[in-house]
Amino acid sequence: MEKILNYIDGEMRAPSSNKYINNYNPSSGLVYSLIANSSKKDINSAVDSAKQAFNDWSTSSKKFRHDVLMSIADKIEENFEALVVAESLDNGKTESLARRVDIPRASENFRFFATAILHFSSETHDMDGKALNYTLREPVGVCACISPWNLPLYLLTWKIAPALAAGNTVVAKPSEITPMTAYLLSKICIEAGVPKGVLNIVHGLGSEIGDNLTTHPDVPIVSFTGGTLTGQHIAKVTAPMFKKLSLELGGKNPNIVFDDADFEKSVSMAVKAGFSNQGQICLCGSRLFVQETIYEKFKIALLEKISELAVGSPLDNKTDIGAVVSHEHMTKILSKIEEAEELGGEILCGGKRKILAGNLKGGYYLEPTVIEGLSYDCSINQEEIFGPVLSLLPFKSEEEVIMMANSTKYGLSASIFTNDISRGHRVAAKIKAGVVWVNTWLLRDLRIPFGGMKQSGIGREGGFKSLQFFTEPKNVCIKI
Repeated sequence: MEKILNYIDGEMRAPSSNKYINNYNPSSGLVYSLIANSSKKDINSAVDSAKQAFNDWSTSSKKFRHDVLMSIADKIEENFEALVVAESLDNGKTESLARRVDIPRASENFRFFATAILHFSSETHDMDGKALNYTLREPVGVCACISPWNLPLYLLTWKIAPALAAGNTVVAKPSEITPMTAYLLSKICIEAGVPKGVLNIVHGLGSEIGDNLTTHPDVPIVSFTGGTLTGQHIAKVTAPMFKKLSLELGGKNPNIVFDDADFEKSVSMAVKAGFSNQGQICLCGSRLFVQETIYEKFKIALLEKISELAVGSPLDNKTDIGAVVSHEHMTKILSKIEEAEELGGEILCGGKRKILAGNLKGGYYLEPTVIEGLSYDCSINQEEIFGPVLSLLPFKSEEEVIMMANSTKYGLSASIFTNDISRGHRVAAKIKAGVVWVNTWLLRDLRIPFGGMKQSGIGREGGFKSLQFFTEPKNVCIKI
């Protein structure tokens, strides 16, 4: 059985404990590989390696760093199919989604930030000829990059690429639930000629090595994507050390459909926003608000569209919904559906585990679920479920839906569907979210600032915002 090793100081290394964790294939429920069960000793080795490499890497030319990142992107594309298969096998998502979204975005992250660093400019301020101020942007040091399990390579590279482009070195900690593509990225980096110590990837339990990485005295900056509770913990333990933090956390995103919206488009987008990647995207529109004048018609069309979704093997190109990521997560989602029923909600479709035949019978499959009849402020509509579960709610007026949309502790994203462009602008301005789409969902531009409000996180990444986060500004004043 293959062992997933750490990548430290430019080489693949077994964990110092020589202990491993089972890695499960969500589509079958069977163990298919072993994950390095790392410890503080491994984190220290990785940080030491990154610290040693920092001076040469941070002082290298932008063109040199550009060429290294572009080489990684080339190697990702050369290994495209192997990465697609690995991402699907490890995560439970369909191969078609990994082929269409995850792996192309991974290589694009490296290409985008490799190019962006060549155009990253500084500011100057002339004091009426008396003095000149200019601002330098310097790399921070060793970065901790911690990524989640839902978009494993996609989000890992979203952090690594700008950190490296800006001249930092990195110790990355992928999710222990989906480590395989990070392991393959380690091998790709060796092939691509990444200098030793510039990037280190350490596997293991977050509870065992997460604090060791985020509180390490030689790690001044942390970029984390994951659950709000973990983000709160990171903020708490790192606050006394005054580390730079970027936290992209949970979401309970509203999808708002007004009665003047393009009907067919808004129905299709509601299904896509609710069930893409089994609902396991932080940006999923899990609260679907539909204006009451079209509510019944919309509900019928929505359920018909959902009935056409195929739940099945991630290897089948006809599959729309694969397996959720783990047995534990599947159990959590089912418990929230039970809770919804206890609160008086009606399950319009789904609500159950789906058992497939043959060697997939132990897989973690769920039927796409729609719940109706719950109040906007109940626990189901306030807490993140992060699965193929959609809550359907009617609304009367613009003012009412804005109030309901803003009622949660989260503020990550929102979608608004209307053909009244003035209404689109007006509602978007009043929604408390870091990203608002009008007449679409998940249309991503890598240049835009990305992040959330309230308990959806702090900080912004994306485009030059990422390069600003991964650098420290230093003003120099020259008296004339």
